[in-house]
Amino acid sequence: MQWKKLEDGEKTYCVTGATGYIGSWLVSSLLQRGCTVHATFRNPEKVSHFLKVWPSRERLRLFRADLQEDGSFDEAIRGCDGVFHVSASMEFGVSSAIQDLDNHVKKQITDPAIGGALNVLKSCLKASATVKRVVFTSSISTLTAKDSSGKWVPVVEESCQTPVDQVLKTKASGWVYALSKLLSEEASFQFSKENGIDLISVITTTVGGPFLTPTVPSSLRVLISPLTGDPNFLPIFSSVNARMGSIALVHIEDICNAHVFLMEHVDAEGRYLCCARSCVASELTGILKKVYPSSVALRDEGVAKDLSAPSIISSKKIREIGFEFKHGVEDVINETVKSCVDCGFLPPL
Repeated sequence: MQWKKLEDGEKTYCVTGATGYIGSWLVSSLLQRGCTVHATFRNPEKVSHFLKVWPSRERLRLFRADLQEDGSFDEAIRGCDGVFHVSASMEFGVSSAIQDLDNHVKKQITDPAIGGALNVLKSCLKASATVKRVVFTSSISTLTAKDSSGKWVPVVEESCQTPVDQVLKTKASGWVYALSKLLSEEASFQFSKENGIDLISVITTTVGGPFLTPTVPSSLRVLISPLTGDPNFLPIFSSVNARMGSIALVHIEDICNAHVFLMEHVDAEGRYLCCARSCVASELTGILKKVYPSSVALRDEGVAKDLSAPSIISSKKIREIGFEFKHGVEDVINETVKSCVDCGFLPPL
């Protein structure tokens, strides 16, 4: 199937959260494609690092913007052909006081998450003369592989959303992030429907590979947590495995290509799950051990165990409109470990 492709220098795009893992790589990818990029950031002190690694800075425009400030994105979005709303909190934990007080959840978690997404969309609405589409970065944390009775479904696809009340009830590791994504995505689709905004959602799985950020991204720390035994990220690895029956992976290059593909494809609509392939826990830890064969590295304690009859995590919808994944699981793991060794996060072999 043919899909509309970018022409060099033709488009101007805004990328929110440009200093994050996906955002920074997406900015670089768009610049390499010949686009003009309006990159937004919240903390000015983070920008200098990226000016050293982003290419073609003559087509780069920088804008300070804060999700919690009304109208903060107006200037950055004005005149753009499309907006990639990547920015989001990567807060996986929350204080025990909030965990015990559900009535505080909406005030301290839900309202800022929804408000931030709607602030971006309101700026898009003001710029509707030029903005043709908004691509929202969602997460597999919004999905579950179990039905309402707790049984595994054969195939996980875009409609397999985790009920909000289940997130609040179980409060599994990473529940704050899951709740924020669920509610902000839901509110974004509702606002877009009411105001005629063409919104697409990209459901990212666990993203791996190289990175441009000055520190190791959270998704990579989750992915290699069986190696590090990190008490903050290994429980998230296990929680994802328990909810999905496996760990679904995608390479950073593929997830950014998927964002651009969905921005440009005239027939794209709704939500799209992006997974190159998923691995049961034993397969993934086996690949990690093969790639990083340190006798003291792999931690068996706390590592997720295989579950019976894991569901297929399907990217059929995006594949059917012509998207192709370039990288398999081995690429994701190899490049993740290499990047973590190169930056000194993992000891050399």
